[in-house]
Formats: sequence, C-alpha cells, structure tokens
Amino acid sequence: MDKNPNQPEGTASRRSFLGKSLTVGAGVAGAGLLAGKLPAFAQVGGSGITNGDVAILRFLAAAEIIESDLWQQYNELGGIPDSEVPGGHAIPAYVTALQVLDLDMPQYIHDNTEDEVSHFTFLNNYLASKGADPVDLKRFGNLPSSKATGAQHKGRLTNLMQLTVDTSYWTRYRSRTQNPDLGGTFPPAIPDLSKGKFPAIPRSDDDLVGSTAKKPSDHLQAIANTAGFHFGFIEQGGSSLYPSLAQRVTNPEVLRILLSIGPTETSHFQTWHDKAGNAKPLTVSINGQTLNFPDLTTASTGQDLKSNLIMPEPTFFLSRKFPPVSIIRPTETEGAAMGAVKALTDDGLFIGQPPAFFAFLQDLAEAADGARSGR
Repeated sequence: MDKNPNQPEGTASRRSFLGKSLTVGAGVAGAGLLAGKLPAFAQVGGSGITNGDVAILRFLAAAEIIESDLWQQYNELGGIPDSEVPGGHAIPAYVTALQVLDLDMPQYIHDNTEDEVSHFTFLNNYLASKGADPVDLKRFGNLPSSKATGAQHKGRLTNLMQLTVDTSYWTRYRSRTQNPDLGGTFPPAIPDLSKGKFPAIPRSDDDLVGSTAKKPSDHLQAIANTAGFHFGFIEQGGSSLYPSLAQRVTNPEVLRILLSIGPTETSHFQTWHDKAGNAKPLTVSINGQTLNFPDLTTASTGQDLKSNLIMPEPTFFLSRKFPPVSIIRPTETEGAAMGAVKALTDDGLFIGQPPAFFAFLQDLAEAADGARSGR
C-alpha cells in the first residue's frame, strides 16, 4: 500500500503478522459468535478449499467487519436502532437532513447495516467450518465515538468525523469512453470532498446548534450530504471487489459465496448512487474548509454529473476493439485487495489507528491478492 498521511510512521513489519491467528477481536454486532480457538489458516487439510480461497475469504471478512463498524455508527444517529441493529438512538434533526436525500433513508441505513453484519458473520462461520481462523478486529476498536447525544460511547474501528471522500465513482459510471481497467481517470462529482477532512455524522451536539427536528441548519445538512456521498463511495468498493477476487477463487462453493454476496453490495451502491443526487445544494465552511455541493438535478450539469443517470453507461471493456458494454468497473483482479485497503485509508476511515492495524490489513490484502485459482 502506498504511504499515506493517515498511516503512522514506523509501521510494524507485515511479515511479523504472518502465521498468527486472525482472532484479534471486532467491536461490532455478531463478534460474540467468534469465541474459541481454531486452527491456523494454513491447516485447511481436506476441507476442499485452498489456502488462496481462505486468504480471499479472510480479507473479505475483514472488509465486512470494517463496513459493519462504520454503518453501525450511521445507524445509531440516522437509522433505525432496533433489535436487528441495536445501539444508540437517532438524532431527529440529522434524520431530517438525511431525508432530504430520500424519506426512506433511516430504513435503508438500517438494512445496509444489517446486511454487512450478516456478511461478516457468515464468512467467519464458513471459515470456521473449514477449520480456518475467523477474522476478529476487536483489539483495534479503540477510535473515539461521536460525542453527540444518541451515539454509543465505545471504541470504533473507523473514524467518520474526518473523511476525505472520493466521488469519482459518480463520473466513472457515467463515462461512455473510459474504464479504469483500461487506464481511465475520472473527475470527482464533489471536488471539495476530496480536498479536506469533513464529518459525515454529528461530532457532538455542537453540530446540532441552529437545527430543529423539522429544519436542519445548512451546517448539519452539509454533514448529511457528506454521508450521502460517502455511502456510495463505501459500497462501490464492494461492487468491484467481489467480482475482482472471484476470478482468483478455486473452490466452486467459495465462488458461489462471492457471486452471491457481491451483487448485494452492487444493490447497495445503486441505492446510494441514486440518493446522493438529491443532496441539497449549499456552500458552508466546516473547520475553516469550504464545502460546496452543486445542484446535480439540473440538465446544465451535463451527462457526467446529472443525478438521474444512475445506470452504468456502456463503456469499453477488455479491449477497445470490442463495442461498449454496460459493466461493473473496475474488475481487474491484480492488486484488487490492496487497492481497496488504500482507498479506505485515503478516505480517512482509519485516522488514529496504530501501525499494527495497517500492517495487519496489508497482510490480509497481500495474501488475497496473491491467491491464484488452483492453489
């Protein structure tokens, strides 16, 4: 992974983590299912899955744990905390700001959270059934929670209060001539989000000043807008990651798992891609950083930004000698896992994590990227 300002200097050697158990704990729902000592991952014996299959499943389990942690924070303050996704209670003004994007946002946030928890819980239980170690990141769940009324006060894996959101996925899926797998690059839909560090949840009750349950302030609306575009950023990664890694799988059952979970991530992305386009146009200053959200609902924005063009436009695939086709993009398999780690790190999700956390994720990504079909 490229060196990133969010990654502390002196990161511990990745080699020091190889061969160690992955049961190092995740402060998210379902972690209680993971108790118990299991064999090291190389000892898959006659389970029918290769070491490469295990490496891919472990990396995906870690990614789903990370997603579960961040979605839990969104659900606590803007979703529907209940017996299915327990913890916290929603902030009415923040919910209203999210509902500017869609009135059903609380339900969608709840369901996305539940889905991610189900993904990592299934993957970990499947790994255990094959004699491989599940993934548990609890020891790294030490980042601070929001101090806003409604948030649970517990350690987190992810930081949603200093995000640098890459919104180039917006223009990437509208392009008819470019594909990242063929070297294409894409401008962000919201340039300011890629330049600073912005909150996507209320950091404290100070972010609620001037807001009511019926009328959020522009400051709080900008936080909700940031969340709306961040939702799409998170889920577009899964849309590409599962088909990319599926190309390295050997066991048919493991392939079936990836081909069954992956499309749900695409479903999530399609939902958030649609809702983000309804973000209220505004310009605010947060911590001295200008944040402008243009109106993406007008025809004057052009095809690359127009909000209702959420179906993947046909573009070139495999080679420009073939006609354009509507596809998930990217799906290049080489470096897919490490690319996902880098994107999440650049997003600011891991600000505050120790060097051991980055080394651990890099090990998982390297193992997944090193998997080859047949071994």
